[in-house]
Amino acid sequence: MLIVVTGAAGFIGSHLTEALVRKGHDVIGFDSFDSYLYPSEVKEQNAQRFAALPSANFRLLRGDVRDPEAVSRLITADVDVVCHLAALAGVRPSLAEPIRYVQTNVEGTNVVLERMRSLELKKLVFASSSSVYGAKLGTEVAAFHEEEPCLVPVSPYAATKRMNELQLATYGVLYGIGSFALRFFTVYGPRQRPDMAIHKFTKAIAAGVPITLFGNGSSRRDYTYVSDVIAGTIAAIERVTPSTREIVNLGGTSTISLRDLINVIEKTVGKTANVEWASEQPGDVPITYANVDKARRLLGYEPTTAIEPGIARFWDWLNQP
Repeated sequence: MLIVVTGAAGFIGSHLTEALVRKGHDVIGFDSFDSYLYPSEVKEQNAQRFAALPSANFRLLRGDVRDPEAVSRLITADVDVVCHLAALAGVRPSLAEPIRYVQTNVEGTNVVLERMRSLELKKLVFASSSSVYGAKLGTEVAAFHEEEPCLVPVSPYAATKRMNELQLATYGVLYGIGSFALRFFTVYGPRQRPDMAIHKFTKAIAAGVPITLFGNGSSRRDYTYVSDVIAGTIAAIERVTPSTREIVNLGGTSTISLRDLINVIEKTVGKTANVEWASEQPGDVPITYANVDKARRLLGYEPTTAIEPGIARFWDWLNQP
């Protein structure tokens, strides 16, 4: 197939692009190389890996999803599937600049959908987020299920991702665009964004630099290794059909507390963390926890990488020259 991947030079996008080409698909990558959350050089380094891909099967375009002209050059009538990963990520930064998040995530997604509508393209895979579930309280929290209404996202970022899911629903009803909205649960691994927790903590602990932990260390996350997410995303790309809309969790199916995560990193790095504690931050949630029964049924999804070997692989990557 000919597949468009927006956000192709990012953490997940670069892994996905390489994996799709290895499977024999043709890919057009698209990225703005925005430097809002971290230096654009990180994405440039990811994009350098694309030089090893056959030129007959891959090309990279630079542009912004908010620009209709750029998106028109990107998405043409011969495209089979659009995989829309491009977005501004990050819960805490979204509290500082919510309008920027709406402009990129909501307006940008609408530009993509409008281009697909104009060409009568019918297959879209979209990167949503576990943050849409909001704050679940209590010591015995059931795994998050896709049928939950998700009416109270607790950050502007989470709200934009829920808005995106509703945009997909509208364009599916009106124009027959079939979609998989994949709710990613805290993806980590080689090339993880430097602003994300595992990357920041591992690098700081190795360097003997203090790390700041918010709350009391009891918050829990369902961390998902990047290769598992890539396998689920490719399955969605290869199985999406017109007029059929699905929301699907892609998670690791277990949770680990912040304190225990730090312990794993300490053991992997061989150093003790210098922890500075701070109060809980607005927008943070106490737990994320994926029920992946639907992903198993629709996508054959089965996460294979537990947190300990996953952190070890990330550490190996971080130490590469």
